[in-house]
Amino acid sequence: MRETFTFIIIFLFQIGFSQELDSLSISEITTDSIKFFNKKNTSKSIETVVISKPNRPKKKSNSIIPIEIYTASFLKKTKNNNIFDAVGMINGIKPQLNCSVCNTGDIHINGMEGPYTLMLIDGMPMLSALSTVYGLSGIPSSLVERIEIIKGPADASFGAEAMGGSINIITKNPKYAPKLSLDFSSSSQAELNLDIASSFKINPKTTSLVSLNHFYFGNRIDVNHDNFTDTALQHRLSIFNKWNIERQKNRRASLGLRYYYEDRFGGEMSWQKKNRGGAEVYGESIYTNRFEAFGLYDLPTLEQITALFSYNYHDQNSYYGNTSFMANQQVLFGQLEWQKSLGKHILKSGIAYKLSKYDDNTPATFKNSDTGNLLDRSLYGFFVQDEWQISTSKALLFASRIDYDTEHKMIHSPRLAWKFSPNPQHVLRASFGKGFRVVHVFTEDHAALTGSRDVIISETLKPEESYNSFVNYITQVKLGTAHLNIDLSGFYSYFTNKIIGDFDTDPNKIIFKNLDAFAVSKGISLNLDMLWTSPFKINFGISYMDVYQKETNEKIQQLHAPKWSGVYNLSYYFPKNWILDFTGQFYGPMRLPILEDDFRPEYSDFFTLANVQVRKQFKHFEIYAGIKNLLNFIPKNPIMRPFDPFDKHTNDPANNPKNYTFDTLYGYASMQGLRSFLGIKWELKSKKF
Repeated sequence: MRETFTFIIIFLFQIGFSQELDSLSISEITTDSIKFFNKKNTSKSIETVVISKPNRPKKKSNSIIPIEIYTASFLKKTKNNNIFDAVGMINGIKPQLNCSVCNTGDIHINGMEGPYTLMLIDGMPMLSALSTVYGLSGIPSSLVERIEIIKGPADASFGAEAMGGSINIITKNPKYAPKLSLDFSSSSQAELNLDIASSFKINPKTTSLVSLNHFYFGNRIDVNHDNFTDTALQHRLSIFNKWNIERQKNRRASLGLRYYYEDRFGGEMSWQKKNRGGAEVYGESIYTNRFEAFGLYDLPTLEQITALFSYNYHDQNSYYGNTSFMANQQVLFGQLEWQKSLGKHILKSGIAYKLSKYDDNTPATFKNSDTGNLLDRSLYGFFVQDEWQISTSKALLFASRIDYDTEHKMIHSPRLAWKFSPNPQHVLRASFGKGFRVVHVFTEDHAALTGSRDVIISETLKPEESYNSFVNYITQVKLGTAHLNIDLSGFYSYFTNKIIGDFDTDPNKIIFKNLDAFAVSKGISLNLDMLWTSPFKINFGISYMDVYQKETNEKIQQLHAPKWSGVYNLSYYFPKNWILDFTGQFYGPMRLPILEDDFRPEYSDFFTLANVQVRKQFKHFEIYAGIKNLLNFIPKNPIMRPFDPFDKHTNDPANNPKNYTFDTLYGYASMQGLRSFLGIKWELKSKKF
């Protein structure tokens, strides 16, 4: 490992440096217009600029679709090494732990599981079904300029599969990024993380950014003494390269490349590589190799036409005990967009194509000995959209999208959005739409891959369909010397079909089938930002959700969907550039997958994950230190019968009268307790090229 870190440092120091520059600082933004403090503690007013796809920049206040924006300064308030952990500090978004052994997970928006969230990098869909589980932790937070979040149905160019919403990760612009930056941190549990990035100019019009992230955690910890690792061991390497080319008439061209490797293991403390795939010592071991490419190009035409593309290749070699899962997926996406302003109308239309090639070693993809396990699927899309600025206070968005799937044929997804803003202090937005999603059970539901249960697909699975609505109200109130920003949202999604794993019918099985009745996801969320003329700031968010399905007049709450959840963030800016951050998340009771006659409660207790961090900023570097999980919260009994992971002794009436079996799905939060961390970040800042 030491040799790897040395290689990375030498590699980046060999990149040529041309000149010394000042970096462009971007303030933390969460509402349309906020007050922020500069070094002299004077206040300035700014407006958010957002790119909600790789279209032309647009003020957030002019956007008809409600968009939340979180910049790099927000992500710095608590030390997180990757996007999966970082977005947990956003109200209404929950990084969900799906396995108590290998600690993989996905991101929930407003209670809807990870596959309902469209993940994008620089506006291009990059995270395929396989990487919904494993790829999120491979995006270092140090690479991020800002995160744009849309909850609920978006405009038609996003596609119909963003049923829960979208998370658009905007990476740093090489033109403004530091010429060289280094961020190294370690924790009391021996987690090591290194981020190194360099931006440089090839010629007056071409700039590039190279970034390397290396994360290593090899410390086997077993605090609850169940003979299983509390936290999965991980070795991750991510290499990112981005190119921007400035062209005549403000036309753009960009290309991004990323390679990601991960070796992840969780299991019995005595497990070694030689036990991989065996039935003597239980371990869950996953090797992941992933490559991504994405870009955009403005065509040299009189009309504003942009070509977008993305490609990702994902190879997974994994064992869950003695159950193997070998999968390979390739996704190619291309879209051609045309946009034109006509008076009060902004017209947009486009065509899209998505090719998915998927292959694994499960019975779900087996055809016959001649064709093998290959599963190919093409999706053709066409959309039209009209943004109509009726007046200075009113705007409407009409959109229609038609997608043709090679298996499910024609699917229509309309969109409607409305905005009313009588003055800059009040903005009301509403959006409605229909969505669909083609289900890939094995690539999306990690529970289907665990060695503790068999997977049963009882019928041919149809695509999921839903009707989605979202309402958002933003206002700003002055309270003496303080400014209060209020962001209130309500959402409602009705599913006519939803594929949900049945964990209740048989404790040894997960049964997948089409929904017999309907499912609902509804709720309300509130965000409050309080700023004073003093160097003190408070962010607080709370959400209430009711996510359930109804079959044969029985209401069944969705697993891992707490009705109450929220976030809190208190920051104090001391003299001489000292900053204190107190952050955290809290979750109310959530339903958990239990076995028949399980001694563990069906609903979790209320818990909070609190963190404290101190930062000191110098001219070219910053030091930071803190404590995570300040209250040392650790879930109880996340694994059933960890002493018999291969169920060799379940038929034992004397010692196992209730016939419990090994099960890893009960865990709902990380087993990492209280731990400290320390880090240093150094930057050689840059002027604008």
